[in-house]
Amino acid sequence: MAQSTATAEQYNYDIVRKFTIMALVWGVLGMTTGLYIGSELAWPFLNFDIPQITFGRLRPVHTTLVIFGFGGSALFATSYYVVQRTCQARLFSDGLANFTFWGWQVSVGLAAISYTMGYTQAREYAEMVWPIDLLIAVTWVAYLVIYVMTLRKRSQPHIYVANWFFIAFILATALLHIFNNFAVPVSLFSLSSYSYHAGVQDAMTQWWYGHNAVGFFLTAAFLGMMYYFVPKQAGRPVYSYRLSIIHFWALIFLYMWVGAHHLHWTALPDWTSTLAATFSILLLMPSWGGMINGIMTLSGAWDKLRTDPIIRFMVVSLSFYGMSTFEGPLMALKSVNALSHYTDWTIGHVHSGALGWVAMISFGSMYHLVPRLWNTKMYSEKLIYLHFWLATIGIVLYISAMWVSGIGQGLMLRAYDDFGNLAYTFIETVSFMHQPLVIRALGGLFFVSGMIIMAFNSFMTIRQSRREKAELDAKLAEKLAQA
Repeated sequence: MAQSTATAEQYNYDIVRKFTIMALVWGVLGMTTGLYIGSELAWPFLNFDIPQITFGRLRPVHTTLVIFGFGGSALFATSYYVVQRTCQARLFSDGLANFTFWGWQVSVGLAAISYTMGYTQAREYAEMVWPIDLLIAVTWVAYLVIYVMTLRKRSQPHIYVANWFFIAFILATALLHIFNNFAVPVSLFSLSSYSYHAGVQDAMTQWWYGHNAVGFFLTAAFLGMMYYFVPKQAGRPVYSYRLSIIHFWALIFLYMWVGAHHLHWTALPDWTSTLAATFSILLLMPSWGGMINGIMTLSGAWDKLRTDPIIRFMVVSLSFYGMSTFEGPLMALKSVNALSHYTDWTIGHVHSGALGWVAMISFGSMYHLVPRLWNTKMYSEKLIYLHFWLATIGIVLYISAMWVSGIGQGLMLRAYDDFGNLAYTFIETVSFMHQPLVIRALGGLFFVSGMIIMAFNSFMTIRQSRREKAELDAKLAEKLAQA
């Protein structure tokens, strides 16, 4: 577990440590914000007459902090670690790497502040104002340069599959961000801008971006994480390297086409959303190929499920990846979408993937990373077990509540009485949703508690590492003095 001095000099772990710490910070802040806005829906009295903390302003704060703050920082940390270890080469530029750290943290922080102040582009998936969009684009190009140049200077002839997923995620995210945020500022000193898109074209562009952010930022990127840390933690090779390459190319090709399945029954041409639904069904195959590859990597190491809480996080994450990538194509079918669209079922599906897949694989990977980055053991293994159960129970409560709420809501809105009138008013569906929303808030409380425990455990590990280093330095100084 301990890293030698030579290894520490060979690789840039300082930047990995910084991003790891910020992933924990943004995770606590973002998930706590999510718990609060979920509670606002369950208990309306929490909607105080303070504009900055209303649901409409805090909702994008929550999504930005958890996706880009927590998820993005975890991806920067793990991708910088993985590319160095698998290429056996130091990052291309320490200075540029530090720029990506500060550029990303400032972007996330400014976005959160601007949302609470009411500054957005008033578009669902292009919310940040143009100066922040510009900073993100520059930061991301620097990230791409670092990654590509590090791969070029590798000492290994082979590019490990995790790097394929990371590089695809970096390239696709740059493409999505730039084209979705084409805008003309009203003036140099104004935060207002004119969008290049309008009407149904704007909806199409936003969902091309929105679903591919899921496909590349929240799927391909975290598959890169999975393909390195699952074999590493299990102490087993990837089950099928050939399957991983087929999985990669099929996933990358198919995902770009599916965004319009969010726009069934709208002004979008019918053939467009039908094509998207078709590709969504096809996506099931590569998605499950990746899940099977990850789970089968544990062949011969299943006994570790009894003794290793980190493996538990990884297996649960792969299970949720399989489940949510089955549910997604199902919901893309027009007949199912007619029931699920505009209901809490969609919210349940999103969080099944976000909490079950993205967060759990991140937790497992970071628990693997932290002791290696700080050259010590985790402060408490019992707290890792506690985090696992809190997170797992929280997810089950959350998504079960949203399935009940969403499917019930959809059925009520489609029900007719004997005279052909709607059987339920909208307010009756809201009243029905109250109990599931309370259960969701409880699930969120479990999950946030686990996140806080992880942050505490990690910071105590860092503190323990510093104390051990100070003791070692004191012993060395004492020996030198005696000599």
